[in-house]
Amino acid sequence: MTHITQFLTSIQQINQLHESMLKEICRTYHLTLIEAKVISFLHNNPGKDTAADIVELRNLPKGNVSQAVQSLFQKSLLVRAQDGLDRRRIHLSLTPAAEPIVQSMDALFSDLRDTIFAGISAQELSLFFQTNLRILQNTETAIERRKNHA
Repeated sequence: MTHITQFLTSIQQINQLHESMLKEICRTYHLTLIEAKVISFLHNNPGKDTAADIVELRNLPKGNVSQAVQSLFQKSLLVRAQDGLDRRRIHLSLTPAAEPIVQSMDALFSDLRDTIFAGISAQELSLFFQTNLRILQNTETAIERRKNHA
């Protein structure tokens, strides 16, 4: 297996593990997977609080996100507020009723982090996070270049 194949495979496997853990939360709180992803996104990404942010940054289908937002609103787990400058922008925020779900997610992510980084020193983790940030920046730059040349 080449290094790039190994890297891509590890990303896929981490994502599979993450989704399987999220499904436990879905069963406990009677949520769909997309609803859980919306809650997780809003909790973990302060300042990124619109459905468009979720679609763009999580690469989720717009229709699915819209459905999940509507369902979470009906379940009183989130509220919507119009942007003061651009009335077309709707900001989303979690309600206090979502707090038990968020706490479960925090525990889940802590468990995920402990699992995937087991046996890795603090120094190795620091280097990993620096390298990962550079990979992310390089990828974003390459995507922008491709968009501009398309």
